Amino acid sequence: MQKKKTEIITARMTPADKKVIRQRAKSAGMTVTDYLTACALGKEIVRVNGLDNLLSELKAQGRNLNQLTTLANMGRLTVLRGDDFVQAHTRLCDALATLIREVR
Repeated sequence: MQKKKTEIITARMTPADKKVIRQRAKSAGMTVTDYLTACALGKEIVRVNGLDNLLSELKAQGRNLNQLTTLANMGRLTVLRGDDFVQAHTRLCDALATLIREVR
C-alpha cells in the first residue's frame, strides 16, 4: 500500500546543488522527491550497473520458453534440443548471482 504524499518541504540551494541532486536522482532511477526522502531517512541507495541488460535477457528467455511450451502443447513441436537454452540460462543466472554478491 502506498502512502499518500500530502506534505511539502521547501529548500533553498544553489543552482549547481540542484543540478547535482537532479542528476543523482536520475542516475539512481528515482524521482527527486523519492531520492531526497531516501537520503534523508538513511535508506541505502544502490544502483546496479548492468542489471537492466540482465533483466531484459531474462524476460526474453521467459518469452521464448513460453512460446516453445505453447507449441509443444499444441503438438506443433515434437523435438526440442534444450542444451543451448540451458547453457544460456545458466550463464545468465551466474551473471545475476555475481551482481547480487557485489551488491551485498
